[in-house]
Amino acid sequence: MALITPFKSNFDIDYDALGKVIDFVITGGVEYVVTLGTTGETPTLTKDEKIALVHFTYQYVAERVPVVVGIGGNNTSEVIKDIEKYPLEKAAAILSASPNYSKPSQEGLFQHYKAIAGATIKPIIVYNVPSRTGRNITASTTTRLAKEIENIAGIKEASGDMDQCMHILRDRPESFLVVSGDDVLALPQIACGMDGVISVAANSFPKQFSEMVRLSLKNDFQNAKNINDELIEGYEYLFGENNPAGVKAALRELGMIENYLRLPVTPLGKDLHARLATYISKIRHI
Repeated sequence: MALITPFKSNFDIDYDALGKVIDFVITGGVEYVVTLGTTGETPTLTKDEKIALVHFTYQYVAERVPVVVGIGGNNTSEVIKDIEKYPLEKAAAILSASPNYSKPSQEGLFQHYKAIAGATIKPIIVYNVPSRTGRNITASTTTRLAKEIENIAGIKEASGDMDQCMHILRDRPESFLVVSGDDVLALPQIACGMDGVISVAANSFPKQFSEMVRLSLKNDFQNAKNINDELIEGYEYLFGENNPAGVKAALRELGMIENYLRLPVTPLGKDLHARLATYISKIRHI
């Protein structure tokens, strides 16, 4: 799951709150955490802050679950420099979002990932999220990366395109990991053959969401659906305006963090926050 970055009222990182969130999600059953994902508001973090967050996450997680580190960008050479600078010895893998804004061709995307994979022996998990980056990584490019580059180990697929997902699942090498990047679609995507999910919602509902995923992976889709049906309303609130505005509002209602975000992201609107608060009070008892 993708960790948020809590902030204090002065917008410094709130490490005490981050520790509470880490304990909450691990106790709730998540099986690995991602630091420096988009949910962590990484576009607004300095490089020093990012490195400090990685160190803190390793130390606080204390090997209870694997830690994946997010390192991406639209300047390939800078991504490589970050891979060389960041403390990655304890990282299980690197999650790398495709280049944003530049809108490279499929060949450009392939060469980008080939270059960063060549800069490390760590497994690379490609992150395809065209709603944020402006360019989709096609199924054919994904399978090309999987087959031609040894340490391209998997993909977080968040295109929302089920046809594309099924093509990837059909054509991937057996060892290539395919996980969902869409909480709302996680259940049907696992039914199609995905290996799990890198979740945002698991910050807020780790017990329920983790159990839903585990049941799905066991092909117990009826019980998984029963849980997912309870979570659908929550997904609507969490992602109704912006990520991580929704999940931070939820964690504020759970008493774990203060509801501060760095601009240009702003807190959830009052009406949606109120509906989310009512939902949180209900879901806690399920």
